Amino acid sequence: MSKELHWLSAGKLAKGFGKGKFSPVEVAKACLAQVAAHEKNLNAMSLVDEKLTLSMARASEKRWKKGEPLSPLDGVPVLIKDLILVKGWPTSRGSKTVDRNQAWDQDAPCTARLREAGTVFLGLTTTPEFGWKGVTDSPLTGITRNPWNTDTTPGGSSGGSSAALAAGYAPLAIGTDGGGSIRIPAGFTGTFGHKPSFGRVPAFPLSPFGTVAHVGPMTRTVKDAALMLNAIAQPDNRDWFSLPYDGRDYSKVLKRGVKGLRIAFSPRLGYVNVNPEIAELVKRAVKVLASLGAKIEEVDPGFSDPADCFRTLWWSGARSILGQLPDEKKALLDPALADVVEQAKGITVQDIFEANKARGALGTQMRLFMEKYDALLTPSLPVPAFGAGLLQPDDPDNRGKWVNWTPFTYPFNLTQQPAASIGCGFTKAGLPAGLQIVGRMFDDATVLRVSAAYEAATDFHKARPKGY
Repeated sequence: MSKELHWLSAGKLAKGFGKGKFSPVEVAKACLAQVAAHEKNLNAMSLVDEKLTLSMARASEKRWKKGEPLSPLDGVPVLIKDLILVKGWPTSRGSKTVDRNQAWDQDAPCTARLREAGTVFLGLTTTPEFGWKGVTDSPLTGITRNPWNTDTTPGGSSGGSSAALAAGYAPLAIGTDGGGSIRIPAGFTGTFGHKPSFGRVPAFPLSPFGTVAHVGPMTRTVKDAALMLNAIAQPDNRDWFSLPYDGRDYSKVLKRGVKGLRIAFSPRLGYVNVNPEIAELVKRAVKVLASLGAKIEEVDPGFSDPADCFRTLWWSGARSILGQLPDEKKALLDPALADVVEQAKGITVQDIFEANKARGALGTQMRLFMEKYDALLTPSLPVPAFGAGLLQPDDPDNRGKWVNWTPFTYPFNLTQQPAASIGCGFTKAGLPAGLQIVGRMFDDATVLRVSAAYEAATDFHKARPKGY
């Protein structure tokens, strides 16, 4: 059993702790051993602090022995993306431009809630510089690789978290998603990633990329994501965009099934070219949900590709944080990111107003579309994982165009709707495919409910990369 502790879900770990079958310290050591065994090949961690991890695990062990755990997540190891503040750890954001020698004296809201829940911090996971792209490599940490095939990318920008989850480093991870950065890596690694409704999980400091950026759970099971959301969706007044706290237990909706739910299926969103293998795997997943009683209708939402709108807002965000860097620091940037900052100099105030106008129209259109449906299904990505270190498939020199291959994810950052990616099978080459489940605004519960129904009817979440 001890060799398998790092593969157990948070729910199973809590049961084991409660029955005294194993301790948080044993689990922490098993997870650290898994990191040590595979990190050289994956490069998913930007910081590991074994001393702190074991200290937190020992404190949790004492609480469990007293029968006084702080939450259902007490003692469960968690990974935190290196864009999120953790008191005492330098948040380098994947960049050589960040001074590590400063006071790191605050937890971000999600970090604070996880600390209060008694989780055990395993370390920080890698990110591309400032989370700017859909793959994970940076001048600071190098290239992060996919456990399913280390020649391929785990996606990004939460690629360190997804690779670590898929490799059995820990059952829980925090990701951020400003254009797909939770769902892209979940799709490429066959893990589960949930981008909550904007404001559901408070953020501080607010992302420089503005109101497209979300914080959410990444896990190997839907239930673990629900348990995480219970913790991190609690209020924090540092985020003035945060939604009113509803005190909801998201784990309670997971067994309700999908019978009678009205679900739209858009295989291409009306404009996307999808790899045939991915398209077939997603189609099969939709049939599973139909067999469970969901009322599926194949229909497109009716909007055209909002890439220009998204790019205007995203690129201007990059300029806002990096455009004033001195030349010696600009020289340290990822060259493709530096190119984006340069491109963004041509964006005018009028361009930004027009982009926000287009965004508002898209948001209204999706609110009206979702009046008829409980959820919308699409592929998470149109392609399987491609070469590690590339910016996008087949075109490593096309700088600044990463949104071209992520057309299913960024529209729902613009609309701020909840959306998740769940593994739905494997290509002939053994690479995961993802099904995206989009919900009505504020209805995270239904996204998790549909995800849980699909997970319960399939075994893809049980698969492990060979050698892990």
